[in-house]
Amino acid sequence: MEFIGHFRRLTPVQRNTFIACFLGWSLDAFDFFILTFCVSAIATQFQTKVSAVAEAIFITLAFRPVGAFLFGMMADRFGRRPTLMVDIIAYSVFELSSAFAPSLKVFLITRALFGIAMGGEWGVGAALAFETLPAEGRGFFSGLLQEGYAVGYLMAALVFGTAFRFVGWRGMFVIGALPAFLVIYIRSKVDESPAWAQGREARKTETKLGKGIFTYLATFAFLVVLMFAFNSLSHGTQDLYPTFLTKDHKFTPQTVGFIAIIANIGALLGGILFGTWSEKIGRRKAIVIAALLAIPVIPLWAYSHTVPMLALGGFLMQFMIQGAWGVIPAHLNELSPSEVRGTFPGFAYQLGNFLSSRNAVIQAKLAEQRYGGLFAPVLAWTVLLIAILVAVVTGSGRERRGIDMSKTN
Repeated sequence: MEFIGHFRRLTPVQRNTFIACFLGWSLDAFDFFILTFCVSAIATQFQTKVSAVAEAIFITLAFRPVGAFLFGMMADRFGRRPTLMVDIIAYSVFELSSAFAPSLKVFLITRALFGIAMGGEWGVGAALAFETLPAEGRGFFSGLLQEGYAVGYLMAALVFGTAFRFVGWRGMFVIGALPAFLVIYIRSKVDESPAWAQGREARKTETKLGKGIFTYLATFAFLVVLMFAFNSLSHGTQDLYPTFLTKDHKFTPQTVGFIAIIANIGALLGGILFGTWSEKIGRRKAIVIAALLAIPVIPLWAYSHTVPMLALGGFLMQFMIQGAWGVIPAHLNELSPSEVRGTFPGFAYQLGNFLSSRNAVIQAKLAEQRYGGLFAPVLAWTVLLIAILVAVVTGSGRERRGIDMSKTN
């Protein structure tokens, strides 16, 4: 009931803004995860190995910092709202172009362009949301906003489980172009960030960039390392998990989609719960607890043999991992300098993402070359090592829970 209360306290403008940012991130994730469900089919189409197609995941992630920087600078200079609209159109167009790639080489190029657009959405959307929302309930909205990513995964799982057998992998990417219509909602229902609008006259983009990157270099470097750990944990448990279910267990697309749906329901609930809890116990403590609780789930998640047990393992694993992630939107924006909030958190996020971007390729090659094509041991080691890393890095940092985010200069 408290969750409903948080929404009731929002003004119509705040509610519309949050919905738009949530959907922007959800649909962005939906477009990305379509690829992870189609890796095996694309490999078959282009007559190549899974690890070769996994390069598309790497390239998408590797180009995200470029988008975070470019779209972040646009958001700081021209406003959050118009930049978000341009970004959503861009990633929808590049998703559609992926459907018509005649070769793996062209497909990789379209995924690089998609990665640029995808990289811009999180930072711009989060800045617009948190500069518009009240400080009260920030943890709850942080958890819910971040789990737009889980909702995107859930949507991709639903579409894969129901439509893939009819439309194939190319049709999946055509469906992925639909988020472009969200721009109509943003254009008609969403206002510019009041914090950005108030600071518009005093804003000097060149000065802000220098101050944001160099004066705050220690904070920026810490956030990059933190996001490397976080992205290694999330992508390390998500990107090749459908492939693990397909290759190790020979499950059908319908079964893979079902398990992914259950896992992402857990992700959604975990993100909201730990995000909300972080308002009481602190951002760092909530993250550390969630990350470490993922470790005991490893045997159930990676080594079960039945669909119910694997679904339960997926639910619990993503509940913990995305529980930790649910704190991140508020935590990163609170730690970021106010005058470059459109660029700083998103750029740090995506640089960390870049450092972890070869995760899927490394996992696939380890499975192929060291474990006879089995993905379970690779996934298990990933969680054990990276969950500990997340806890250590988070615990060594600081937090600024509840700071005033109503100004950007």
